[in-house]
Amino acid sequence: MGKLDGKIAVVTGASSGMGREIAKAYATEGAKVVAVARRKEKLEELAGEFPNIVAFSGDMAKPEDVTAMLDYAVTEFGKLDILVNNAGILDNFMPVGDLTDELWERVLRVNLTAPMEAMRKAVNIFLESGGGVIINIASVGGLRGAAGGATYVTSKHALVGLTKNTAIMYAEKGIRANVICPGGVETEIGNFDQTKISPLGIEKVMKANAVNPRTGKPEEVAKVAVFLATDDASFVNGVAMPVDGGWMAG
Repeated sequence: MGKLDGKIAVVTGASSGMGREIAKAYATEGAKVVAVARRKEKLEELAGEFPNIVAFSGDMAKPEDVTAMLDYAVTEFGKLDILVNNAGILDNFMPVGDLTDELWERVLRVNLTAPMEAMRKAVNIFLESGGGVIINIASVGGLRGAAGGATYVTSKHALVGLTKNTAIMYAEKGIRANVICPGGVETEIGNFDQTKISPLGIEKVMKANAVNPRTGKPEEVAKVAVFLATDDASFVNGVAMPVDGGWMAG
């Protein structure tokens, strides 16, 4: 028997990287997974490998898609047990002095507002059903300043705060909320356009990266996401957990 038998999970950003590995790990542990991303063909490949994964094409920049993915899970499977907000975008390492309103709004929309909208709806579903689990994927950029540009770092710090607030607000209602803060991980988010990045921003980030012990694998983060979703973590709530090979310890 799997540790997540009978559970229904929604995982965003599931077409690649950490989201894909989390969806696979949950399915392996017996959960039915609604895998959400913009690239439906990638999701359908994943669903072809795992019969308990269902592809849902959704863009976290669109509020209606955030709502629809959760409605779909409840309509299709009758309930929701786990929400993983993994989808995220970078900001070209742009410092505040060079920020445009468009960049600020676009990154905050995907990295912060969409997770809030998903959490808001999920919490109300969980209150009716007796509980549930929220796992947000932030970054070491939610714990330190030199892990991205101004908007990215702001969004991830705010996501940590939102998670902690949700954890304490609903702790007595059977709802747990935790946030994973990965270090450098091999994902597509790092495939950015070199011509658009801020020279100042990338210089500062690369200096901070000098003490990073190693790059992680998406499946290493997925294993932590499995733990946090199971009853093994029943007393773990409101935690911002670095999963970074020791980077934050340096």
